[in-house]
Amino acid sequence: MIIDTHCHAGRNWFLPIESLEFEMNQAGVDAAVLIQHGGTYDNSYLFKEASKRHGRFKVVVMIDPNDSDPLGTLEKLCEQGAAGVRIAPDGTFNHVPRVIDIWRKAGELGLVVSSLGDDGKFSSVSFKNIIDACPETQIVLEHLAGVGITEPPYSAYKSALQCAQRPNTTIKIPGLGEITPRPSTLQPDFGFENVPPLFEMAYEAFGPDRMMWGSDYPPSAGREGYRNTIEGVRNHPAFAKSDDIDWVLGKTAARIWRFDD
Repeated sequence: MIIDTHCHAGRNWFLPIESLEFEMNQAGVDAAVLIQHGGTYDNSYLFKEASKRHGRFKVVVMIDPNDSDPLGTLEKLCEQGAAGVRIAPDGTFNHVPRVIDIWRKAGELGLVVSSLGDDGKFSSVSFKNIIDACPETQIVLEHLAGVGITEPPYSAYKSALQCAQRPNTTIKIPGLGEITPRPSTLQPDFGFENVPPLFEMAYEAFGPDRMMWGSDYPPSAGREGYRNTIEGVRNHPAFAKSDDIDWVLGKTAARIWRFDD
């Protein structure tokens, strides 16, 4: 089973879910996690479309920082079928006594926190304190801890990867186009040049059973294309051992996002 753990669909920004389904079907992707995009707090489109598709999609919601009762709203979204909530490492909610309360509440409800940010935010002491204070909350670092296209010595990224010391953390692995500049000339055969060792570093920290592929569709369509986000990961030497790639492309996601339920 191949599971895409990071893709977007919408009726305002990005593309409708039918476009995503077309790409998934062409690439042999069985299921996906729909991640609400920033600034959108009406999650009804994702719920509506996911409900039509008999368990193929899980929904990760967002809550307005100005919501008058974010903890109550989180409960209601869970009752509607949310599998997770998206919160930044430095995210704030104006009507909770402590922001840690919403991270804890997610864990109590069995919701995964999909966390968006850059490697600087993920490397912060404050974020690591949140993880330590919420051992029952599954926390997923998006976009390879937000490292992006960067240069050695990768100091912030190395610090962000220390989150792996906490057993309630996992990390999403994007396509190579998110961490490597496109070649100046696009050859007939797909491939990137001078790929940095960022996957290997994440592998050493987390291990394959705590890593999961996420396409970042549709933004990835402008980098390397949906299918190539899979192929760049599937053929990467970091995942050449045993059944490593089975974990990264599906088994980790099935466990964390409960696709087996």
